[in-house]
Amino acid sequence: MADDKQEFDPQMNHDNLYEEELFTDRRVGSIQRLTPVTRDGGPDKSRPVLFVGQTQILTPAGTLPVTFEIEATSLGEAAKNFGDAAKIAIDETIEKLNELRRETSSSIVVPEAGGGVPGGGKIQMP
Repeated sequence: MADDKQEFDPQMNHDNLYEEELFTDRRVGSIQRLTPVTRDGGPDKSRPVLFVGQTQILTPAGTLPVTFEIEATSLGEAAKNFGDAAKIAIDETIEKLNELRRETSSSIVVPEAGGGVPGGGKIQMP
């Protein structure tokens, strides 16, 4: 029988390296500045600097990290745009959680033929 599992290949893409810097206001979250670098660690001016925000939301299961890209060309602009990007990411996360909750709550177990309640009728729930 063939193995259907995909093999994990932990090789880094040496043409897509970034230097990471982390900034925080110690209140609502953090901004990660990803500066592209070459294989030898020097600046790679051919690719844009990326900004990634991270915050947390409180769920019944505990805190859930929310990570999102921030459209910006500087750290100051990323800090300014953090709130709007965070709100969108949080709304999307909450919607996904609600969708998962709906899917879980609507799951119905269907007994197989002949596997009903002993001595029970012939009515089966779909």
